[in-house]
Amino acid sequence: MSTVTWAVANQKGGVGKTTTTVTLGGLLALRGHDTLLVDLDPHGSLTAYFGFDPEGATGGVYSLYQRSAERKPLDAYAAVRQTRYEHLYVMPASTAQATLDRQLGTREGMGLVIKRAIASMQDRFDFVLLDCPPMLGVLMVNALAACDRLLIPVQTEFLAIRGLDRMLHTLQMVQKSRKQPLEYLVVPTLFDRRTRASTQALWELRDQYRDCLWPGVITVDTKFREASVAGEPLPVMMPEARGSQAYARLLDWLLNSVSHYQQKAVS
Repeated sequence: MSTVTWAVANQKGGVGKTTTTVTLGGLLALRGHDTLLVDLDPHGSLTAYFGFDPEGATGGVYSLYQRSAERKPLDAYAAVRQTRYEHLYVMPASTAQATLDRQLGTREGMGLVIKRAIASMQDRFDFVLLDCPPMLGVLMVNALAACDRLLIPVQTEFLAIRGLDRMLHTLQMVQKSRKQPLEYLVVPTLFDRRTRASTQALWELRDQYRDCLWPGVITVDTKFREASVAGEPLPVMMPEARGSQAYARLLDWLLNSVSHYQQKAVS
C-alpha cells in the first residue's frame, strides 16, 4: 500500500484540527501503522504537544522550503523527529513558517514542496497527516495539493458552520489545479448533546452537507485537555475515554473508505 495522506484543515480556529490530527495519529500508531504528523501551522500547537519547541526549532517543515528555494535536495528524512511513541513521528513547525508567503509564496514550485517531500518517503510511512494553518496561503495550498483526502473538523455551533462555506470555497479553487478531484469529509466536533444550540447545529450540518458529512460526532470530552497537558495522544493515555472511542469510529470509517477506494482502483 502506498502512503495515504490526509490533510486536516478549516479556515476557522478552535474547531479541533490539532486534536483530530494527534488523536487519529495516535490511533494509527497503536494499530501498528508508521505514521507521520506534519505541522504546517506556524503556531506550532502539534509541535509543542509532543514536546518540541516551535520557537527554537531547526530543520522541520521550514527547512524544506528553504532547501527548495535554494534548489537543493529536500532531504525530507532530516526534517522528521521520532516521538516517544512507537510508530509515531513528527515533522515539527517553526514560527518562521509565518514568513513563507511573503518570502517565497510567488516562487514557482512552492505549492508542491510537501507533496514532493512525502513522495520521497513513500517507503517509510503508511500514513501522513497534515495539520494545517487556519488561513489560506502557501502552506494550506501545499496540504491540499499533497493529500488524498481532506478532513474538515467543524465545531457544532452556527458560527463554525458559516466558516465551513469559506473552506469549501477554497477547496473549489484548489480543485481546478489538481489532476484529480479531492475527496473531503466534514467531521462534526465538540458536540454537546446537552445544549440545544449544539443539537440544532448538527441538524443543520446533516441537512446541508449530508453527502460529505461523517455520520458520527466527536463529543466534548475534558479528557482531551488532560491528554494535551501530558503530551500524550488520548487513545494512548485513556483508550476507553469517550473522545478516544469517537475518533476510533472515525478512523474505522476512513480506513474502510481507503480500502474501498483501493479496490475500485485495482478493478
